[in-house]
Amino acid sequence: MTFLKVENLKVYYPVRGGFFRRVIDHVKAVDDITFELKEGETYGLVGESGCGKTTTGRTIIGLNRPTAGKIFFNDIELTKLKRRDFYQYRKDIQMIFQDPYSSLNPRKRVLDIIAEPIRNFEKLSPNEEKTKVMDVLEKVGLSPESIYKYPHEFSGGQRQRIGIARALTLNPKLIIADEPVSALDVSVQAQVLNFMKDIQKEFNLTYLFISHDLGIIRHMCDRIGIMYRGRLVEEGTKDEIFEYPQHIYTKRLLSSIPQMNPEERIQHTAFRRKVNEEFKNNYDKYFDAEGKIFDLKPISETHSVALP
Repeated sequence: MTFLKVENLKVYYPVRGGFFRRVIDHVKAVDDITFELKEGETYGLVGESGCGKTTTGRTIIGLNRPTAGKIFFNDIELTKLKRRDFYQYRKDIQMIFQDPYSSLNPRKRVLDIIAEPIRNFEKLSPNEEKTKVMDVLEKVGLSPESIYKYPHEFSGGQRQRIGIARALTLNPKLIIADEPVSALDVSVQAQVLNFMKDIQKEFNLTYLFISHDLGIIRHMCDRIGIMYRGRLVEEGTKDEIFEYPQHIYTKRLLSSIPQMNPEERIQHTAFRRKVNEEFKNNYDKYFDAEGKIFDLKPISETHSVALP
């Protein structure tokens, strides 16, 4: 059974112009990507800002409408479902948003923020609802007494934990984590990431982890997809991507990671120069005449690269 499969997904936004505001072009935010997630694993989507990572995640959860392509969840094609039929699958797919400051309603208490999904999908009495919220808060490391507080009374890391608690209330099977720690300081980042790994084991969660930070991706993910200009340029296991990168864009991403070890900086600088030379001399090997990325081709059972 396929847990999650994204097949030839396209998300285009129209560009209008002229007196009658006709569609004259399209912004291809996501341009024909395909990947699969296995139950219990963490799949990382990596790329620069604007490459289509977040749009992909929002389309899977139903916040954006796909222009073309299919999304299968437990062998059910979500893209064919009407809004009313898709509703029952929302409880199985939850999202942790990037900004813990804007994703929580400042006018609501923590109790109401976390209880909102429960009120949408389950019929519980006020006491049962309160007990469930307090249990979830305890699991994310927050005091149950904090249910009557407002978001501004918490630190950034605590707010992100509230966002995680909200995503966990319905016992989802898949969590889409969109840059969940990018707004936090480094010490809090480590705390939240380790906590996410712990609850993954406890609840058997599957993560689609969206980030541009390769260090975090290496720490969290089993398999990785590299996105560029709305397309996947390389896909493979964590070791394949970091130890044996094949596409020039992947190599450029890896060469941009700062080297903290002084003894390895000369070697890293030489690698960066080598990658820049390869990009200048072999551009045609990785992009067609129009600058478009080629389709993915398998080079092993688990490793695929966009090559002609």
